This record gives sequence, structure tokens and C-alpha cells, in this order.
Amino acid sequence: MSVLKGKKVLLGITAGIAAYKTAFLVRLLIKAGAQVKIIMTPASKDFVTPLTLSTLSKNEVLSSFTKEEDENKVWNSHVELGLWADFMLIAPATANTLSKMATGNSDNFLLATYLSAKCPVFFAPAMDLDMYQHPSTKNSFSTLESYGNVMIPAGTGELASGLTGEGRMAEPEEILKFIEEHLSQSLPLKTRTILITAGPTYEAIDPVRFIGNHSSGKMGFELAEAAAALGAKVILISGPTHLEAKNEQIELIRVVSTQDMYDAVNANFRQVDAVIAAAAVSDYKPKVVADQKIKKSEEQFSIELTRTQDILAELGEKKTTQKLIGFALETNNELENAKGKLERKNLDFIVLNSMQDTEAGFKKDTNKVTILYPDRKVAFPVKPKKEVARDILNEVVQLFDA
Repeated sequence: MSVLKGKKVLLGITAGIAAYKTAFLVRLLIKAGAQVKIIMTPASKDFVTPLTLSTLSKNEVLSSFTKEEDENKVWNSHVELGLWADFMLIAPATANTLSKMATGNSDNFLLATYLSAKCPVFFAPAMDLDMYQHPSTKNSFSTLESYGNVMIPAGTGELASGLTGEGRMAEPEEILKFIEEHLSQSLPLKTRTILITAGPTYEAIDPVRFIGNHSSGKMGFELAEAAAALGAKVILISGPTHLEAKNEQIELIRVVSTQDMYDAVNANFRQVDAVIAAAAVSDYKPKVVADQKIKKSEEQFSIELTRTQDILAELGEKKTTQKLIGFALETNNELENAKGKLERKNLDFIVLNSMQDTEAGFKKDTNKVTILYPDRKVAFPVKPKKEVARDILNEVVQLFDA
């Protein structure tokens, strides 16, 4: 999954021949999961049509403060667009537009929006060789970069004039890669590896039956997606579930039993910076597992159980620099039981949820959690598990920053 997923992108298009490439650029942004709104300078419509771009972006393309053909004119707010965007991209950026951006000249809707934007601004120059090398253009580049704008370097190749040299706008794939890499550098977990456990574990009774629980794995998988979105490399160790990891930063290891999960966690523990143990691990397993299906014969049947490994407690004993986060799903004496687990297992914090909350627990799309530290607690209202995952990861980020 791209770091662009969910990002709101404001694409500005100016009057250069490279404007024809913006149709491909919009498709790539949409495919990466971004929302795209487009502003064109009036002259850029000679190179690519608003109809093409509005169809691809699924948004109306703007080029002026009002719709001239509409007798009941409605004001297009450049300020609102500038506030809406997570970042602005001007591609192609002609020498004319770059000069106006550098000097604060606001003679069209695109430039007014640029001057109002509070978000990061990327620009991809596109012009002929001599224009690209002209001192005034170089001055525009340096001035805009001094404002905090980010230049996407032009490539070298055949230009519209027939010359060959620098000034060719970066290809859409190159622009996308440049922005993704730039955004990734600022992610708070960029250098971190996070191990997350998810789902239930199944303990075999015989080849057909098992002891398990109702965990769906949803919370653990959302945690993995949230950690990856913050830049982390994620090792997700999951018990039986139908869920799939979507982000390429997530390495999914599937297991069945507590022993399987124990082995997988310990094989990876030394290489990670944090463990978030969201799995609902079986506390007991049959002492003897039948090698054939047990037939129904007796009126009463008992199974002798024995304790499984306490994965979290063992990690608490051996951790060095790793941050360790546990979960407590309780039915009674919630705070007291969770605090006890926090202390016994040497956790940095524990995430408490209660079966008493109707919108929390197994197989739900929502959760209501309280995060307990040794010295304080942070309570959250009911939220979708995706948002709960973000809240938990924000607390993890603060652990690393402390």
C-alpha cells in the first residue's frame, strides 16, 4: 500500500507540452489511493482537456474563480482548496509559472491557490533546454526551494524543440516515486520494525477438533496497517483468520497453535523495536492429542488440560531495548486485572477492553479501549478499530520519542 493512500492531492497544471502526461499522472495517483482535485491555468487547456482529467479524477476541474458560462456564478474558493490538500503538486511547472510563484504574482486561480496553500508544495519543471538553463529560471528554483517548496528534478531527453538536454518533465512514474520517498522520510516509524500478533490460536484435541476462541484478528490486522502507514516494517504473526495484509511493508506469518506463535515470535524478537501482542492466545491445551478422531461413545467425556507458554511474560523477562505492549480483554474487575498483567509481564503499556462494552470485543468493527501505563491511564471513546489502531500506534510513537 502506498503512503499516498488517503492523501488529498491538489494538482496544478500549467501550459506546457508535458501537460499531456498529467492524464497518466492522475491515473497513478488514483491507483495509489489518493484523492485528486485539479486546477488548470486557462492556457493549459490547449494541451489536455478538462473533460479527460475530470473523468479520471472524478472531480470537477477548476481554472477560474467563477464559472463564466454560469449566469448564477458561484465563487471557487482558492483558500478552501489550499486548506483541503495534504500536498500540492504543480506539474508541469513552466518557467512563466515558476517565476510568478517565486515573486508572488497572482494573476490566475492556480497561483492564488498556491499562495494560499498551507500544505507542502512539489513542483516538476518542464521547459526547453535554454529556458531551463537561464539564470532567471535557476533563480526561481532556488527561491522556491528557500520557501520550503520541493523541486522534482527534470530529466534529460528529447525536447519539444527537437533539442536534446535537460528540461524534460519527470515521467509520471518518477514523480510518484519521488513524492512517495519524500513523504516516507518524515514518517515517525520509518526506521522501526514492529512485531504484531493477531487472531486466535487453536489447540488440537484430535485431527478434527480444537480448543479456540472467537477472535477474528481484525484488531491486530488494523494495527499492522496503521504501523505500516507510519513507515514501520511490520512482522505480523497471525493465528487462523481469513484476513489478508494489504501493505507491502507487512510480512505476514501464519500460525495455528500457541507453540507455533511462540516459535515465530521468538525467532523474530531480537530484530524488532517493539512488540504489540494483540493475539488472543489460548491459555490451555489438551495434555494428550488423539491421533484419530474421538468417537462419540460415552455420556460424559473429559479432557485434561495443561498450560501453554506465556509468550508475553517471557518477552517481558528477556526484553532489552524493545517496547512491549499487551492487551487485556476482561469481563470483571477490569482495571485491577489489567494493572496486574501490566506489572507481572513487564509491559510498557497495556490496552484494556471490556466484554461489558457492547461495542467492543471479538468480531466487532468497533472497540473501546483504555491504555494503562504504570503511572497513568488514557481512556478513548468507542471508535472503529481502524481509528483505535491509530490511537495505539500514536502512543507507541511517543514511547520512542520519550
